[in-house]
Amino acid sequence: MAETLLGNTPVTPGVLAEQVPRGPGLYAWWASPSVLSGFDGAAHASEPDLRLLYVGLATNLRSRLHGNHMRRSGTSTLRRTLAGLLLDEHGFRTRRTDRVVLVDEDEVRLSAWMTEHLRVTWCTHPEPGAVEAEVIRLLRPPLNVDHASGPARDLVRAARARYRSSA
Repeated sequence: MAETLLGNTPVTPGVLAEQVPRGPGLYAWWASPSVLSGFDGAAHASEPDLRLLYVGLATNLRSRLHGNHMRRSGTSTLRRTLAGLLLDEHGFRTRRTDRVVLVDEDEVRLSAWMTEHLRVTWCTHPEPGAVEAEVIRLLRPPLNVDHASGPARDLVRAARARYRSSA
C-alpha cells in the first residue's frame, strides 16, 4: 500500500476531476522541498524532487480530492492546515460559520496555490480505514497529526490553532 502511494506518478490537482476514480482508497499530497521548507517528508519513489506532505483516506477518492480538498476549507483538514501555515504570508482571511472557513475569495486563492505547488497520488483500496494508520506510521507525512509523530507535529498543531483563532 505505502509503495503504491509512493510509486504512482504525481499529478497536478487541476486534473483530479478527470483522472481520479470514484472508489475508496488512500491519497498522498507532495511538494518540492522549497514549498513549506520546514517540513521534511519522504521522497517520492520515482520523482525524488518531490517530498510527502500529507496522507488521507476517502470513501470516494474523486469527491474527496476534487470536491473537498480543492474547494472547501470547512471540509478539508489539509486545506485548514495549509491556510494556517500560509495565513500571514498570503494574508488569508477567515470567517466563522459552524466552523472557521476561508472567505470565498481566499478559498479560490488557496486552490490556485495548491494547483501551482502541490501534486497528488492515490491508490484504490476496498477498506482504506483499515490501513490508513499503518501507512501514516510508515511514511510519517509531516502535515498529518492523527496517527503521526515527529517534530513537525507541534508546528502543524500551532498552525491549525492559529487558523481557528483567526476568525
